[in-house]
Amino acid sequence: MLKQRMLVGLKLGVAAGALFAAAPILAQPGTAELPPTPEEQAAAANQGLVDETVQGGDNFITVTARRRAERLIDVPVAITAYTGEQLEAIGAQDLTDIGETTPNVTIEASRGTNSTLTAFIRGVGQQDPVAGFEAGVGVYIDDVYLNRPQAALLDIYDVERIEVLRGPQGTLYGRNTIGGAIKYVSRRLPDTPSLRVRGTIGNYEHADLVVGVSTPVGDPAVRAGATVARLSRGGFGENLTTGQANYNRDIWAGRAALEINPESGRVFVRLSGDLTIDDSNPRGGHRLIPSLNGGIPVLPNVYDTRGGLLDPDQRVESHGFSLYAQVEPTDWLTLRSITALRMDDSGTPIDFDALPAVDVDVPAVYQNEQLSQEVQALVDIGNVNALLGFYYLDANARTIFDVRLPGGVTALTFGDVDTETYALFSDITWDITDQLSVSIGGRYTWDERNSDILRQTFLGGGSPFFNGAGVLFATTSDFNGTANFEEFTPRASVSFRPTEDMNIYASYSRGFKGGGFDPRGVSTACRNSTGGVCNPQELFDFMSFDPETVDSYELGWRASFFDRRLNFSLVGFYADYQDVQVPGSIGTVLNGQQTFIGVTTNAAAATFKGVEFEGNAVLARNLGRDGDSLNFSFAIGYLDAQYDEFIDARGIDVADRRAIQNTPDLTASGTLNYGIPLAGGMLNAITTVSYRGDSQQFELATAMLDQPAYALWDASLVWRSDDDRYSIGLHAKNITDERYIVSGYNFLRQNPDTGQFILANGQPGLSSTLGSTGVLTAYYGNPAQVFLTVGLNFR
Repeated sequence: MLKQRMLVGLKLGVAAGALFAAAPILAQPGTAELPPTPEEQAAAANQGLVDETVQGGDNFITVTARRRAERLIDVPVAITAYTGEQLEAIGAQDLTDIGETTPNVTIEASRGTNSTLTAFIRGVGQQDPVAGFEAGVGVYIDDVYLNRPQAALLDIYDVERIEVLRGPQGTLYGRNTIGGAIKYVSRRLPDTPSLRVRGTIGNYEHADLVVGVSTPVGDPAVRAGATVARLSRGGFGENLTTGQANYNRDIWAGRAALEINPESGRVFVRLSGDLTIDDSNPRGGHRLIPSLNGGIPVLPNVYDTRGGLLDPDQRVESHGFSLYAQVEPTDWLTLRSITALRMDDSGTPIDFDALPAVDVDVPAVYQNEQLSQEVQALVDIGNVNALLGFYYLDANARTIFDVRLPGGVTALTFGDVDTETYALFSDITWDITDQLSVSIGGRYTWDERNSDILRQTFLGGGSPFFNGAGVLFATTSDFNGTANFEEFTPRASVSFRPTEDMNIYASYSRGFKGGGFDPRGVSTACRNSTGGVCNPQELFDFMSFDPETVDSYELGWRASFFDRRLNFSLVGFYADYQDVQVPGSIGTVLNGQQTFIGVTTNAAAATFKGVEFEGNAVLARNLGRDGDSLNFSFAIGYLDAQYDEFIDARGIDVADRRAIQNTPDLTASGTLNYGIPLAGGMLNAITTVSYRGDSQQFELATAMLDQPAYALWDASLVWRSDDDRYSIGLHAKNITDERYIVSGYNFLRQNPDTGQFILANGQPGLSSTLGSTGVLTAYYGNPAQVFLTVGLNFR
């Protein structure tokens, strides 16, 4: 059914593109121009301060946070924007690099793969990649929403800019942007033939090559281009059981586009496609404790592992197509259509216990596909700008995994989730005067989720899905459920601009994350209040969870002073977080066999309040010679995130004994950039120190797994020719070789109030709730890296 809809959707997208492209033939050509392309906007932005500081000149950067091109200083949204040039200058490789310098943001790889994303913004996010759970931070490639976290940890190449929007974006971006949104904007094609080459070599056998080529095709208005990337690196450690490199990188990726951009400027059409194949080895975790049943010691190198699971083959493949069409039939009206089809397929062997023997071994498959269609109408009639839109998403997510336990016991989980979403939205800005503006908008979303959940226990080996020889012992879940959700997510803001270089704003926004069904739930474990078997309604309530919502209030001040030598943004916010979804898994015994149960409830409410202060300053010009400059960029985020209510499995409110996961109270960074003209170009010496406060992996404190505060130090030395044809950069990451945990697993018995590890009798000690060896496994951020990058750009 989904594939049929995909075909229909693509036909509709092509028809919409053709209709939009035909419209200017009936209009008067040349009477007005569309806004500059993002490439042209960035080129203009890079005049002046942006050229002089890696994260500087923010007020000159043009962004599309409100789905239209605006100066960053004019946008009443907390946003950090990075141009492609800035990212190249600091040697950024993937989205995790921008997490170091963006306040109150966590972006990490999710445990066993390089490309599954865990993202939190202002304490809101999701680290569970299983189908049925929704993300809290939306990720967009060229305005196309990625519905699942698999393959969403994007490598940075061929990028025009990346925007990080903090706070709920439910009105303009819809469901699952309850914490914020990350927008990846790729480069548009130039109107002349071009060739771009970037090569990188470094320690750990790091070797990357990115080649991009584009050219007009016949008519200069028609342009075609493609970029191919080969991204490789040896491992930071070794799997001592399999002999494979651990934490390696083995990726092929590419993007291709065909664009139509007539001279009239009234039409832009882009058909694009992308493909990523990640054949990196499984990422094995590091045990933090000796095995409980055999005394196998902890390995000295945190990047080494002993896991023996190799089933299925580790591979992540994702691809997508999109058709973007924009036409301006009149001076005051712009129409857009965005049609997209995306699919990804991941196989990953996750060895939770990180030991050779089968103890808690999880072979897993994730399969996702989605079709989306968005239509927008932008109206500009002097002092009123309006956006009206419709959005449709049809998606399927399937997760299948075994949990293989000692003694040949296997618990199979099969979760298949269909999502169908419709939304109508609008946003209107009225410039009452040159200084005072009011914006108001709203989005109404209809969301339908259908889930098929199968849980089975096999004895004597793995499940048949993974070619195991196990014999079916029990079916513990065979559930189908459908739920419908409707939500209105409004936003409103007032902006006061006393000068061209200052904006003071107050805003309110609401976001929501979709509800659904726990794919790891065990339906046969459901019992009613009298201890009897649940009726259908009680079972539905047991397996399902509701949407969660955030109401956010924000006060911001963006300004430039001293002839724009000082630019900053100061934001204070307060957020009321209701019906918080708390997913988790616990080890237990059913029918005399060890297994696990998924437990997801709307058990919590929380309050977030904080401050974000970021900006840049030109400290000196012509310091040592004409044309040189010294710049300082900074970002500070403080977040007071507290649970107001948290009902645990005992029915007790333990809010004062729980913490928001993956959310340090303090994030900070500072960058010094000294630039000096040299040899027909500009040489920049750049150094950044970033700091993250204490954080917990889960709501309950977990000793050894929770990460204490730490700091990272990076540095770059980059030369770029004045004509932008040649560049060479030497980059050092994590110079002090800091060891820091980014994710992990825990299946040790804990005191539910203090988090202390305990024995079955409640006394202090280590005991396992799943498997026999005890699972306390950590995954680490990258160690010290040094690499050299050379770039060529001809056009």
